[in-house]
Amino acid sequence: MSAVSGAIRKGRKFDQVLEGAREVFMLSGFDGANVDDIARAAGVSKATLYSYFPDKRVLFSEVARIECDRQASAAMAEIDPTAPVETSLRELADRITRFFLSDFGQQIYRICVAESHRFPDLGQRFYASGPQMLRTRLGTILSAYVARGALKIDDIDMAANQMVELCKSDLFSRRLCGINDGISEADIARVTGAAVEMFLARYGVSADAGQT
Repeated sequence: MSAVSGAIRKGRKFDQVLEGAREVFMLSGFDGANVDDIARAAGVSKATLYSYFPDKRVLFSEVARIECDRQASAAMAEIDPTAPVETSLRELADRITRFFLSDFGQQIYRICVAESHRFPDLGQRFYASGPQMLRTRLGTILSAYVARGALKIDDIDMAANQMVELCKSDLFSRRLCGINDGISEADIARVTGAAVEMFLARYGVSADAGQT
């Protein structure tokens, strides 16, 4: 595909192209994915694929954006803003951690890190649709609890970033390094529980930090 970024044009087979591209990117990575494989997986002609996405980087970033948005929307839909803050934070921490450990989350991260030095715009698109979007949505929830008096936070962006990083702990690095030695539900609960406890130790306003 062209190295020059092009505008996205939607059409009848747009979703097919995205699904085929997702399959190929996950299997072959960014460099290994080619237009023939993507078109074949999507069940479309190369002409159709090119008409929607004249740039492979744009196609990849759109796959990442849609999946990140879907995951974030699903997580936000499960959060009850009237629930105790600890309850909401535990649900969020669990969702964030599981995304980082998922095959999709791991592969997207690897691809973006590997290619961003060659294609800075690819890294920028991923950051905007992934980490930045997550921080913004998490910040909205944190702000609501600050308004209720359940949290005391002066810098919402910093607090949101800290919460996300706490959810990575060692599990993310182990998976990223290919150490798949049976991460268990207990491992995930240990990480998410500790993340919430540390976050509330810094930003909670009372011992239980969950009642207003």
